[in-house]
Amino acid sequence: MSYGAAAALQAAIYQHLAADAGLGGLVGDAIYDALPSGPLPETYVTLGPEDVRERGDGTGGGAWHRVSVSVVTSEAGFHGAKEVAAAISDALTDAQLSLSRGRLAALHFYRARARREGTGDIRRIDLTFRARVDDTL
Repeated sequence: MSYGAAAALQAAIYQHLAADAGLGGLVGDAIYDALPSGPLPETYVTLGPEDVRERGDGTGGGAWHRVSVSVVTSEAGFHGAKEVAAAISDALTDAQLSLSRGRLAALHFYRARARREGTGDIRRIDLTFRARVDDTL
């Protein structure tokens, strides 16, 4: 197993989402790796947890990453959040990302979960993507 390319994968996903015109049209620059202090916009995107499994072989280390990207909104209803989630899915599914360490062999949508949080005023959609990364170090 190699967890060595995890930071490179996260950086590439963040950069790809931040540069996506369709997503930017919906949330502007409200795409975060870490939430900023102070008030947050009505709708924003944040990178979330990741689960990694070994996938090395005789030629080198590698891993399957399950990476979460979340849409959070205080907007009424799920419609707006689902439009943002669709833009994220469109941007990331089968994207050809260049990593600073390792090589991305595959990136696919895995699942999504939409729910209300707290008193129901906040809506959240957690999208999970599976990424196969070969560590070239």
